[in-house]
Amino acid sequence: MPLADLVQIRCPYCGESIELLLDLSVSHQVYFEDCSVCCRPIEIGLCLESSASPRVTVRREDDA
Repeated sequence: MPLADLVQIRCPYCGESIELLLDLSVSHQVYFEDCSVCCRPIEIGLCLESSASPRVTVRREDDA
């Protein structure tokens, strides 16, 4: 299994499509990354299943 993967997401603030490099060495993680367009913090959730593609969720930092 590769240790990294590129994915396209939509920024939950500005709606622009941005590319993320995912670290696949940890199966469950939550971290923040700034949007490369509007610079606002996006909460990234990553869950790896055994053989499936990575499941990525994105949320605004201010979402409850």
